[in-house]
Amino acid sequence: MVSLKELQETSREELFLAGNSTCAGCGLELALRWAMKALGPKTALVAPASCLNVVVGLWPKTAPNFPFINMAFAASAAAASGLSAAFKAKECKFPGKVWGKMTSLVFAGDGGTTDIGIQGLSGAAERNSNILYVCYDNEAYMNTGIQRSSSTPHGARTTTTPFGKQRFKKDLPAIVVAHNVPYVATCCISYPIDLYEKFKKAKDIQGFRYIHILAPCPPGWGFASEDTVKMGKLAVETGFWILYEVENGEFKLSKPSKKYLDPSKRRPIQEYLEIQKRFNTLSEVGLVKWQENIKNAWKYIELELELKEKSK
Repeated sequence: MVSLKELQETSREELFLAGNSTCAGCGLELALRWAMKALGPKTALVAPASCLNVVVGLWPKTAPNFPFINMAFAASAAAASGLSAAFKAKECKFPGKVWGKMTSLVFAGDGGTTDIGIQGLSGAAERNSNILYVCYDNEAYMNTGIQRSSSTPHGARTTTTPFGKQRFKKDLPAIVVAHNVPYVATCCISYPIDLYEKFKKAKDIQGFRYIHILAPCPPGWGFASEDTVKMGKLAVETGFWILYEVENGEFKLSKPSKKYLDPSKRRPIQEYLEIQKRFNTLSEVGLVKWQENIKNAWKYIELELELKEKSK
């Protein structure tokens, strides 16, 4: 658990600077700012085609105050793996220098992770490459006009699903867990301490690490920009977004989500959906499907916890 003193000192440091061109209320900016507070300046970030590529600004007045590499859509995990190998080689040649302390980081959207980037991601995970791969999930291709991705949730309208997407979102964290990597976690920008602690932990783990962050997008989801934090909290409080870690195969439910094991503690999913314009065509049948999907997701969590308890 991070101390209050550490958090207060760290919160003053900004490595993703003001003056960037993120939209008002952008979940991506909050995610990256808090991630970098935990990782520190000895981090080299690879960003595939995404909102992040365009909001950083033009050199020499770019927002990232750390090494930042723009990369092709499908190649971010491969590029970060190359960086990690280069840092290792430099450390062998110059022992004790900064190279061995560098974190090789991917910060990609859901399109560049769940769709176009999944091949490189899976390859790096299978090799157990020493990189930290992060998906900031705003649930569509926001930078190119709000097209549907495999991470877009059921019933959400996009420019390519004008009547609402019929499929549920791909469970990418579970897919990465199946690769038997050292560390997988989910986060939400509305819980910065939980996010900070998970990044601090991931920084010190060797091998492939994956963190999936829910990053609400006001223009893409259709809600007021001042409600971004509220939106993330509702996602967790309704049970739609479950916060957890899987470290060396061991599942752990995160503190903000623990009480929602009890269904009576969860807020109705309607409260989350009704304040987003992208769900304004969702039918009663669609709502029932949502309720069933959330119930099934939590049954899976309960099973994981039961298996963990039996293994002790």
